[in-house]
Amino acid sequence: MHVLAVTIFFILALFGGAAIAYLIGSTAVLGFVATDNIRYLAALPQRVLSQLDMFAFMAMPLFILAGELMNRGGIAQALVNFSLSLLGRFKGGLGHVNILTSVFFAGISGSATADASALGNTLVPVMESKGYKRDYAAAITAASSIIGPIIPPSIILIFYGALMNTSVTALFAAGVVPGLLLAGVLIVINTVQAHRLGHPGGKEAERPRVLPSFWHALPSLSLPVIILSGILFGFMTPAEAAGLAVLAAYLVGRYYGGLPLRDVWEAMHRTAALTGAIFVILVAIATLGYLASIEQIPQKLAAQITELGLSKTGYLLVLNVLFLLAGMIMDVKAALALMGPLLIPPALALGVDPTHMGIIVGFNLTIGLLTPPLGGVLLILSTVTKINYWQLVRAVLPFLLAELLLLAALILVPDISLALPEALGLISR
Repeated sequence: MHVLAVTIFFILALFGGAAIAYLIGSTAVLGFVATDNIRYLAALPQRVLSQLDMFAFMAMPLFILAGELMNRGGIAQALVNFSLSLLGRFKGGLGHVNILTSVFFAGISGSATADASALGNTLVPVMESKGYKRDYAAAITAASSIIGPIIPPSIILIFYGALMNTSVTALFAAGVVPGLLLAGVLIVINTVQAHRLGHPGGKEAERPRVLPSFWHALPSLSLPVIILSGILFGFMTPAEAAGLAVLAAYLVGRYYGGLPLRDVWEAMHRTAALTGAIFVILVAIATLGYLASIEQIPQKLAAQITELGLSKTGYLLVLNVLFLLAGMIMDVKAALALMGPLLIPPALALGVDPTHMGIIVGFNLTIGLLTPPLGGVLLILSTVTKINYWQLVRAVLPFLLAELLLLAALILVPDISLALPEALGLISR
């Protein structure tokens, strides 16, 4: 009866709009009472603090701050001009530029929402002025922004690594090929759409000269190279690379004539707010995880899977459907926080590589940013570009379908994710 009451409380609070941290934390504490485990609450503070005392967490606020500085420092425009000099000559070239700029931006910020905000203000008006429909320009911006959390550095991969005790460096390496593959898939879709819809572009299109735009963009382009090479080849830890990213973002922003003290202060304020929100969620997760370990919930789920006779691939498909459904209505980090500690350990028990699992879950949940009714990236671009939300949903469907097919490929072919970290000696199979 007590467990039923807690379940009803959880459902009412969820649909009543309660903040996810309070929802998880209060439900977990009530769960201790309902399961007659209240005596274990005395050890909860020590348990929570021990789980948060992880070096990997240091990188998260620093990468958030780096992304905030880059978003305000004029870096996006330099990357757009360089991308245009390379791809502006092709049919639908500005669509390709949008995707390539997201690749460059992803190697710096690691955030889909930062990418969408920056390029929504920068590229969508330019594409519309060149003859693209505004809803298509916003749709390709939304679809390409998903590259941000896959190509390292990635906030969601750091979050997963700390949550599931997985090497962040290995996760970063595993995200490189899927992120580039996603960019390639989007370029193919854009090429097809450009010819079908008669988008502008071609040899006669005006575009910046390659060398001048390259030299102007070089400070921005050097950032992901320095960060990634330092992490992947062992010169820096993710936290050290994040600190370097903050310093470099500030210097590059000043080089482009931006980042007055007011913008720096706003970036720090925004970072503090986001970091605080994330760590409150982590405290709630640790509380729920403590209860789950006492009740042996992951072991019971694994036993249920064994009884159902699900194979490793079968369980992965079921798990991904559940995460996709969660991503439609929940924030990415909240969905991972709520479902990850319960659903991921049984997959690992079935033999799924934890690094492969991180890429699948990270990609899956970021796709949720493109799915109604609460797709975060769609909401941002709908607001920025003044496009009807459901009109934008329709425009993004071809790209969304391609990303779902790529997700299926990542599930079925682990080597797409694992070949690079294995080659670098970061994992062994």
